[in-house]
Amino acid sequence: MKPVNQKAWLLVLPVLLIVAFSAVIPLMTVVNYSVQDSFGNNQFFWNGLGWFSELLDPKSDLGSRFYDSLWRNLAFSGIILAIEIPLGIVVALSMPRQGWTVSATLVLMALPLLIPWNVVGTIWQIFARGDIGLFGAAVNALGIDFNYVANPLAAWFTIIVMDVWHWTSLVALLCYAGLKSIPDAYYQAARIDGASRWAVFRTIQLPKMSRVLLIAVLLRFMDSFMIYTEPFVVTGGGPGNSTTFLSIELVKLALGQFDLGKAAALSIVYNLIILSVCWVFYTVMTAADARADADAGRV
Repeated sequence: MKPVNQKAWLLVLPVLLIVAFSAVIPLMTVVNYSVQDSFGNNQFFWNGLGWFSELLDPKSDLGSRFYDSLWRNLAFSGIILAIEIPLGIVVALSMPRQGWTVSATLVLMALPLLIPWNVVGTIWQIFARGDIGLFGAAVNALGIDFNYVANPLAAWFTIIVMDVWHWTSLVALLCYAGLKSIPDAYYQAARIDGASRWAVFRTIQLPKMSRVLLIAVLLRFMDSFMIYTEPFVVTGGGPGNSTTFLSIELVKLALGQFDLGKAAALSIVYNLIILSVCWVFYTVMTAADARADADAGRV
């Protein structure tokens, strides 16, 4: 039996060490904090699963804050996916396929993605103001009292429009890549059969975009569910707690109140929720993709 050469692991070892240093060690620190309580002076006392029990109890103060923030996060991510995925598909279908306009369109679509998150929040903090912001002044000119600092509905509208402006380009570019991979023979066959525009989209373009749409859904869910910088800069989690998402609640606990044990427990549960939902998304969409491939093979 020929011996197996294991020297290739030497190439992977530096990566494993970097991951262990940058991810595993901090994670173990968070786990350590989550089962202990601190009273200052770097003194810790064993608390077991006490913080997790309190966090998952909706009757406790920590639990009520956690569930309220969780529902806000889920609502925000649901709205974002419902807007950006269809809008990104429409934009991708409208983009040119050939000529110099392709390069120009791709550059323009990528511009919002190059802006840092804190700068995006600062831009919209000014842009949505009713006194000096173009967006806020335009809405007020319509006779609507738009004030995202005092009105929760206006605050939600502002951060949703801000996120749609910032990240729809990502969905559109991914969908555009999927459309570009479709051979011209598919369209030629559709024209010969006299297929309508809707039939071409439903039977050719959408199935070919299914894999990139899976990536887009996963990326946009994770980004929207972990959103922190933009709403913190624009609204600070207000007015009241109307835009206090889990990430902002976590920062309040860790840095505002210095409750490291509660913050560590919340961060672990937060991470598990993201992993669980992403796993569900991935499982459902890959199963649907496999069924579509099987149906195409039978045809």
